[in-house]
Amino acid sequence: MQQHGPAQEQQREILVPQEDDLEQPPYLYPGYVGTRLRAPKEPLIILPKTLSDITGPVYGHRKPGELDNDLTRQHGGEPQGQKIIVHGRVLDGDGRPVRNTLVEIWQANAAGRYRHKVDQHPAPIDPNFSGAGRTLTDDDGYYRFITIKPGAYPWQNHYNAWRPAHIHFSLFGRAFRSRLVTQMYFPGDPLFFQDPIFNSVRDEKARGRMISSFDLEATIPEEALGFRFDIVLEGRDATPFERPHA
Repeated sequence: MQQHGPAQEQQREILVPQEDDLEQPPYLYPGYVGTRLRAPKEPLIILPKTLSDITGPVYGHRKPGELDNDLTRQHGGEPQGQKIIVHGRVLDGDGRPVRNTLVEIWQANAAGRYRHKVDQHPAPIDPNFSGAGRTLTDDDGYYRFITIKPGAYPWQNHYNAWRPAHIHFSLFGRAFRSRLVTQMYFPGDPLFFQDPIFNSVRDEKARGRMISSFDLEATIPEEALGFRFDIVLEGRDATPFERPHA
């Protein structure tokens, strides 16, 4: 017979999605198979900050370069696919700009393939597209990337599983420990209904905060479509972020 003591109850609180936190993805979302392996099996322990957490490198080994936010000019030729502008602001819970924040993105190419040895999806690799960029927010919390709209791709989470087109976002605070990770989707994607990562955010309004909006004003005529994606770090309008895994 299975025992249900205090330790088991603590573990259950972590592994079972909590109904009072519908705006953020739970550690364990059964439909997303990867969380079955990554979800912590013991109560989380908050470690005290060390000096290196506060004084360590903020932007890695180098600051963002001139072409780091333009993923279409990082190689000798033009990448394949629809060029897009992705821009927006990083805000705190009171709507104030978060300045000088490192924003990083990574994504698949127009054919839905990552330039990574682990990705064995039989789609072409674009030699002129690496799929990674970085930039700093300005005094108004504003960021801007020029890139290629990523393609959908199959993955083995469930039968006939395809991930909607998306761009991964990473934001750093004053130290690497303060990293937040989320995903940006595109409006009207027909694959939303069967994507467990998107649907692990159970509140419909919160899911909507992960979807960019088409922005005609940011669109460059005859060159690139514009999409706006504001990121709110906290508060009732916070963007859903991936939970750190133990």
